[in-house]
Amino acid sequence: MGERRSAPVILMADDDEDDCLLAGLAFEKAGMVVEWHIVRDGSELMDYLYRRGRFSGPAPDPFPDLILLDLNMPKKDGREALREIKSDPSLMGIPVVILTTSREERDIVLCNEAGASSFTTKPVMFEEWVKMARSLSGYLPKRNSKQQP
Repeated sequence: MGERRSAPVILMADDDEDDCLLAGLAFEKAGMVVEWHIVRDGSELMDYLYRRGRFSGPAPDPFPDLILLDLNMPKKDGREALREIKSDPSLMGIPVVILTTSREERDIVLCNEAGASSFTTKPVMFEEWVKMARSLSGYLPKRNSKQQP
């Protein structure tokens, strides 16, 4: 069944270091305890999910509960990665939230058709990042609260 973790795992696939930092700080400021992992392109994302290369080994990185996916990345872009994730039965259940600078209608349609959980344009102000983080809490399992009988 897998190991029991105390915090949900978020995997952010984005080549912009500042955006990764802002997102992580926003979840923290929103009071959400999460385990944060970052990959820099779509190829690294798929290696992480399939436990290949530097993500393999006796103690692989934890499987994500939520993927935050940028569309415009080097090597394999987010569009390709999203299609691959949502076409694999072992991965398709992971919620994938598109977090991008794109406002292109064709990207929104493509991502919705491919199975993205939602499409969000990257915020500009930090408080907007915090609001976005709070809005994503519904995609995360409730591991920190005590179970009621």
